[in-house]
Amino acid sequence: MATSNVTCPAPMKAVSNGAFQHENPLDFAVPLIILQICVVVTFTRFIAFLCKPLKQPRVIAEIIGGILLGPSAIGRSQKFLDTVFPKRSLTVLDTLANIGLLFFLFLVGLELDMRSIKKTGHKALGIALCGITVPFVLGIGTSFVLRATISKGAEAVPFLVFMGVALSITAFPVLARILAELKLLTTDVGRIAMSAAAVNDVAAWILLALAIALSGDDTSPLISLWVMLTGAAFILFAVFAIRPLLAYMAKRSPEGEPVKELYICITLTLVLACSFVTDTIGIHALFGAFVVGIIMPKDGPFAGVLIEKIEDLVSGIFLPLYFASSGLKTNVATIKGGVSWALLALVIFNACFGKIVGTVVVSLIFKVPFRESLALGFLMNTKGLVELIVLNIGKDRKVLNDQAFAICVLMALFTTFITTPIVMAVYKPARRGAPYKHKTVQRKDRESELRVLACFHSTRNIPTLINLVESSRGTRKRGRLCIYAMHLMELSERSSAISMVHKARNDGMPFWNRKENDKDQMVIAFQTYGKLSSVNVRPMTAISALTNIHEDICTSAHQKQAAIIILPFHKHQRVDGTMESLGHSFHVINQLVLSHAPCSVGILVDRGLGGTSQVQASDVSFNVVVVFFGGRDDNEALAYGMRIAEHPGIVLTVVKFVSPPGMTLSFGAKLVGVASDKSRTVVINDSEGSSHDGNKNQDEQHWSEFVNARSKNEESVKYEEKLVESKSDIETALKELSRSNLILVGRMPPVAPLVSTSDCPELGPIGSYLSSSSFSNSASVLVIQQYNPSTDIHPLVMEEFDCPEVPDTPRS
Repeated sequence: MATSNVTCPAPMKAVSNGAFQHENPLDFAVPLIILQICVVVTFTRFIAFLCKPLKQPRVIAEIIGGILLGPSAIGRSQKFLDTVFPKRSLTVLDTLANIGLLFFLFLVGLELDMRSIKKTGHKALGIALCGITVPFVLGIGTSFVLRATISKGAEAVPFLVFMGVALSITAFPVLARILAELKLLTTDVGRIAMSAAAVNDVAAWILLALAIALSGDDTSPLISLWVMLTGAAFILFAVFAIRPLLAYMAKRSPEGEPVKELYICITLTLVLACSFVTDTIGIHALFGAFVVGIIMPKDGPFAGVLIEKIEDLVSGIFLPLYFASSGLKTNVATIKGGVSWALLALVIFNACFGKIVGTVVVSLIFKVPFRESLALGFLMNTKGLVELIVLNIGKDRKVLNDQAFAICVLMALFTTFITTPIVMAVYKPARRGAPYKHKTVQRKDRESELRVLACFHSTRNIPTLINLVESSRGTRKRGRLCIYAMHLMELSERSSAISMVHKARNDGMPFWNRKENDKDQMVIAFQTYGKLSSVNVRPMTAISALTNIHEDICTSAHQKQAAIIILPFHKHQRVDGTMESLGHSFHVINQLVLSHAPCSVGILVDRGLGGTSQVQASDVSFNVVVVFFGGRDDNEALAYGMRIAEHPGIVLTVVKFVSPPGMTLSFGAKLVGVASDKSRTVVINDSEGSSHDGNKNQDEQHWSEFVNARSKNEESVKYEEKLVESKSDIETALKELSRSNLILVGRMPPVAPLVSTSDCPELGPIGSYLSSSSFSNSASVLVIQQYNPSTDIHPLVMEEFDCPEVPDTPRS
């Protein structure tokens, strides 16, 4: 057979001598790939920013970005392609993208825990099998239609299998992120979807291996059989030879000690070596990396350190290159004419129909409610990176032509894009909880247990939080203190965050309680404090997007029957004493918790209570002040102060502000405060010479309780009364308290605001002043809002008497 003479262009040199040597850097491999990386990463991150309000996973933005950079949009400019993505550079781009993809598939394997797949119940297993079988059969039917129209020259068996796999895949990593974003991980729907998707993922990889084995240039059945048998032998070798080596290295990496650099090097080299072996066998290099991730021991710090070492570089830099490489092969313009668009509609319909209807029917057979079944169907229809891998392998092996490839890419994009909005529309799980009695610190039964949900973002908050807890524990034998220390973590696209999310699913809670073999530097201090004191300390972690992590905080407070939530202020104190914001997101979190909390809330302005380390119980020596003006919130602050006063190392001073006869503390000003519902303000009806009788009676009753308690302990409880005639008098009196260790104040007392403008009005008229940099650089402040059932009109948790209590310990 005659062969045509093809002149290959000269290979690109690596580096240039620079523009001053009259050389164009874009004619050389290294400068060009650097430019390509910068363009791809910047553009895909911009698309991700635009997609964020739609609650789309980042993979969607990266697929769209890749397509837009290709010949479908920006790449229609031949000058752009020849400058930024010339054909001679695509080999380097593809090579770098596939190296990154190898390590990403290794991370995907690390995310999949085979033990959880073994525990998959018959319900999830049945849904998974049906969710694969029905769309696979429809994919086979679709392949006949495509081969009769746009793919006439395609080999029958490989094309049939590739189309079946393309329609039957559920993207496990993408599904995990969607479930976490929608707060569905801990629901029955989330648990079933995750289990079914894990089974589906493994089955899809097996089917893909079969498709690749059947798609070689030599179509002899014997060759395909040898490929499959050798691949099976490799998996057995990995399980019985490589896994013991990985387990040995994991065992030699104890908690609290750095993992040896040699072990990390050996593991990453094993990933590449196994990828080489599977590529040599003929089932693609990706399988080797994926298998190493699957067999890697998941317990201990070793796997976590590996994820931390490679996830940011792989996910942030190399993975977008793969989407760009895929996008450069996708030309939507090839879909033209009525037949092509009809085929696109057919492929999308069959993909959705197979997954959704198949899953819904089986779910109904297993007596899953219809709305949950429908949500499961759309969740199982999630595609993603694995789908693109299948399609790219099919195109590289010439099983899929340009038009079939473009149709399948758009199908994957459409099915994943619709998942989040449709699931949000059809399924809104009701948060249910058992009603409980003690939702405030102020209570008649003072001997009952006080439950506190204390939240923190970073290690910076921990010493002050522990010292506050130590101050609050009192000395009663019956009146115990229970602290739920919640680490607030942002849900990111990182594999490490998703690994933690899986633990949340296994524990069946919106947070997960740490096990002894699962240390986290953030909570070790709380665990140690709990062992050394009489306080019950239960460390927890909430993993969620910062936009809705307040839901986890409020839901957890209700499930744990907390009396008060303590939140860190969204500003921290710098060395020079000024308050610096940690970010607008943390500010919004506090506002939303104040609006929806099922109990009292305290916002802690940290100025180093007790210094930068935990103070021993015998060394506690704090001066604590309660600033009392009146009203619900001040009564709650006084109740908390009375409990603190029980600690032998604390001197409590209660400063009561009173106005002259005929006047109120508003001093003629119209009192406007921020309501617990942050969307509206409250006008406090406190004109001169009048007051609410209910609040006044409550103040007097609680004040008499304080006087009785003080008479029994006059040494550690002091009382001062300040007669003030103007706002400046209040400021002067407060300035005298600026050297205290801790000041407790109500959020919305009936007093005129002391600052004309404030960037944190949710702290109220006094809290805004006490939290300002000009007030003090040593006095920490706790601004307290008492739970008010009359304003709790939009609760996040619906109270039902038949709802079982959530256990404090993780579920097995």
